[in-house]
Amino acid sequence: MAEITAGDIRNGVTFEYDSKVFQVLEFLHVKPGKGAAFVRVKMRDVKNGGVRELTFNPTAKLTLATIEKKKMTYSYKDGDMYNFMDMETYETIPLSEAEIGDSMKFVLENMEVTMCSHNGQIFSVEPPMFVELVIAQTEPGLRGDTATNVTKPATLETGAEIKVPIFINEGDKIKIDTRTGEYLGRA
Repeated sequence: MAEITAGDIRNGVTFEYDSKVFQVLEFLHVKPGKGAAFVRVKMRDVKNGGVRELTFNPTAKLTLATIEKKKMTYSYKDGDMYNFMDMETYETIPLSEAEIGDSMKFVLENMEVTMCSHNGQIFSVEPPMFVELVIAQTEPGLRGDTATNVTKPATLETGAEIKVPIFINEGDKIKIDTRTGEYLGRA
């Protein structure tokens, strides 16, 4: 296991602490006028998403955590189980809705996703950053309504709901940022 000192922490670094795996969101090296320097770290538990803030002595040793990322294809949903296929080995991996959370709300069958795991245990599924989906249901836009930044709710073909501009209609294919759930434009 590789180690790192708290003084070498940077954003995005993953490490093990208190028998959990954390990813650094923000860090700050503090050198007060009196007393010893310390490192204030804002970190996220990669398995449950909880955020903590801790302070470390700059010489404290932390064990780096290796996060494996693998591209897989979303095959189908069976009840509350999502099934993914490894395109190299053709092995199918089932994951429950509880394990995945809401990360699949913008993913259609046969889309490629990224599985994140630590020591062989999958803890998250990352959808593609941008997807193109069809509007399944939305209210028609009113003719002549040209106010800027006016949005309305729309349901996508995956069942997810987002806000879209008033000129978007049912059947339109749009581009979405899956990190924020934001409408980006017509596809």
